[in-house]
Amino acid sequence: MVATAATAAFFPIASSASDSSAKTSGTLGGSTPTRVDACGTGIKPKSKASRNLQVKANAHAPPKVNGTKVGLMDGLKTEDEVTSSPPPRTFINQLPDWSMLLAAITTIFLAAEKQWMMLDWKPRRPDMLADPFGLGRIVQDGLIFRQNFGIRSYEIGADRTASVETLMNHLQETALNHVKTAGLLGDGFGSTPEMCKRNLIWVVTKMQVIVDRYPTWGDVVQVDTWVAASGKNGMRRDWLVRDSNTGDILTRASSLWVMMNKETRRLAKIPDEVREEIGGYFVDSLPVVDEDSRKLPKLNDDSADYVRTGLTPRWSDLDVNQHVNNVKYVGWILESVPLPILETHELAGMTLEYRRECRRDSLLQSLTSVVSKGVGDLANSGYVECQHLLRLEGGAEIVKGRTEWRPKYGNRMESWGQLPTGSA
Repeated sequence: MVATAATAAFFPIASSASDSSAKTSGTLGGSTPTRVDACGTGIKPKSKASRNLQVKANAHAPPKVNGTKVGLMDGLKTEDEVTSSPPPRTFINQLPDWSMLLAAITTIFLAAEKQWMMLDWKPRRPDMLADPFGLGRIVQDGLIFRQNFGIRSYEIGADRTASVETLMNHLQETALNHVKTAGLLGDGFGSTPEMCKRNLIWVVTKMQVIVDRYPTWGDVVQVDTWVAASGKNGMRRDWLVRDSNTGDILTRASSLWVMMNKETRRLAKIPDEVREEIGGYFVDSLPVVDEDSRKLPKLNDDSADYVRTGLTPRWSDLDVNQHVNNVKYVGWILESVPLPILETHELAGMTLEYRRECRRDSLLQSLTSVVSKGVGDLANSGYVECQHLLRLEGGAEIVKGRTEWRPKYGNRMESWGQLPTGSA
C-alpha cells in the first residue's frame, strides 16, 4: 500500500502532463479533452482498479504530445509549459526595437559633433568676415560680394601652388554668385531678367590680372568683387583676392564687359531697363589695376617664336551660352609658352583682349613671342615678357595677350634661405 500510494502520489504529475498533452492534441485534432478533478491530481478515476491501471499505463507507456512520443523528462513538464504558445501578433509587438534605433542615431550625432569640433571655423582675425561654408554674402552696404574658396589638391600644379586657371575660375564664380545673391539672375548665364527678355548676354572684352603670390594646397582665399560703370555701354568688374588668414593681397584683377545679342552674336547697347536694374550696384571707385594702355602687337608665323597648332574645344569647354569659357583661352595661350620659362618662372601678370568668340567646331593655333631673352639661365634670368595670339587656323584673331613672368625661386628665397639643390 505504501508503495502504491507513493507511486500514485508521484505519477499524477505525469498523468497530468499526459492529460495536458491529450488536451493539446484534442484541441488540435478536434476531440474533447478529459475532465480534470478539483484537486488537480490528474484524471478523476472511476474506481481504485482503474487508477491502478492508469498508474501502470503511465509507468510503461511513454506519453505522447500531438501524436509524437516523448521521453520521461518531457512527460514531467508542467501543464503551463506544455500549453504555452507565442503571444498573439499585435501592433505593439510588431514595432521595431526602438532602443537599437536610438542607439544608432546617438552614435551618428556623436560622430558628427566630434568632426565639427575638430574643424576650426573661427577666423584668425576678428576684423575679417569668415565664410566657412563658401556660400558668399554681400557686404559693405550691399555693394561688394565676398566669398571664400579652399584650394583643393586637384587645383594645384607641379609647383604645388594653385594654377592661374584656378584663380580665374574663382573670379568667374564670384561674379556669377554676385548677380545671383543680389537677386538679378534671370534664366541666362549671368543675365538679368530684363536682359533675358531681350536675348542679351555679357561678354568680356579685356582682362588684366596681377598675381602677387599664389596660394597653396589647403589655403583659404577670400575673393571680393564689385562692379562699376565703364563708358556709356560698358561695365567694369574688379576683384581683390586675399589670404583669409593673414589678409595679405594675393591677386588683383580688373575686366571690361559689354552686351551681345545671343541670337545675332553682335554687340548691343545697354537698354535703359537694364541700366535701372544694375545701376544701383555700381561703385564709384578707381580700378584695382592700372590700365595697361600699351598696344598689343600683331603676331604672325614670322614674328612668333613658338607656335602650337591643332587646338580644338571639347564639349566640356562650352558654357551655357554655347561658346568657349573665357578661362579656357588662358590655358590655350600658355600652351605655346616655352618649357624653360615654365620651369624657371611663374606668371606674375597678364593682359588679355578678347576679339571674337570661339565655337565648338573651331580649330585654333597658339602663338608666342618672347620679348626678353636669356631664358633657361636661372642665375642671370630676370623678368620675362611674352606676347601671345590665339587665332583660328583661317587667321581670324580670337585673343591677343601679354604676359609677364618673374623668377620662380627668387620670390621664395626669404623662406627657403637658398636655392634648392636640384635647381642650382
